Amino acid sequence: MSARTHTRTAAPSADTRLPWWALALPVAAFVALFLLIAGSGGAHAADGDPSVGHLLKQIQQTLPH
Repeated sequence: MSARTHTRTAAPSADTRLPWWALALPVAAFVALFLLIAGSGGAHAADGDPSVGHLLKQIQQTLPH
C-alpha cells in the first residue's frame, strides 16, 4: 500500500500578490548601483569612449540631486 502525499497548490483565485518589499528592495539596489556608477566623476577610463561618459553625465544632470 502506498501512502498518499498531499500537496497544497494555490487555487487560481487565491491572493498571490508579492509583498511591497519584494519589489522595493531590487529597485532600491538598482538605483543605488546606478548612482554609484553615474556619480563616479573622478574616475576616467584610459581608452574609454567619450560619448559614454557624456551620456552618463547628461543622465546625472537630468536626475534630481
